[in-house]
Amino acid sequence: MPSKKPIKPGPGQESVWDYPRPPALEPVPETITVMFNGQQVARTTRAYRVLETSHPPVYYLPPEDILEGALVPRTGSSFCEWKGKARYFDLVVDGKISPGAAWAYDTPSTRFAPIAGYIAFYPSKIDAGYVNEEQVRAQAGDFYGGWITDKIVGPFKGEAGTWGW
Repeated sequence: MPSKKPIKPGPGQESVWDYPRPPALEPVPETITVMFNGQQVARTTRAYRVLETSHPPVYYLPPEDILEGALVPRTGSSFCEWKGKARYFDLVVDGKISPGAAWAYDTPSTRFAPIAGYIAFYPSKIDAGYVNEEQVRAQAGDFYGGWITDKIVGPFKGEAGTWGW
């Protein structure tokens, strides 16, 4: 089983074990970019990130900063105890499809009202995601869709053996 012992953050780093539960929402000053099928699907400086204990941040982008027509609604939904009901999208660019690559909360709980309709992308289902110029790594397990950068230290929930954390 992976160790639950938090890694001590270095200068300029954050530990996901210092993130709160229930999660926090904060605006992001960095540039967030999403690439798929050789195209820039999204680029914004108006994103938010959700911070939750043991999870890398999840970034939510305003829909107007996403390539028009790239997101196709799909059937199905899920429910988050903190944010509410999520709906999902396939990412489609020039005929290439990434099923269930993105999601949104149309009517999130009051705490998360600023991200109503904003879109989050699974980093494992896009070609590349960037926070500023740093390419992110996907959180293991895909359940949470966290974006890992060198600024974030874990260990991170999502790998096999971490579901009970």
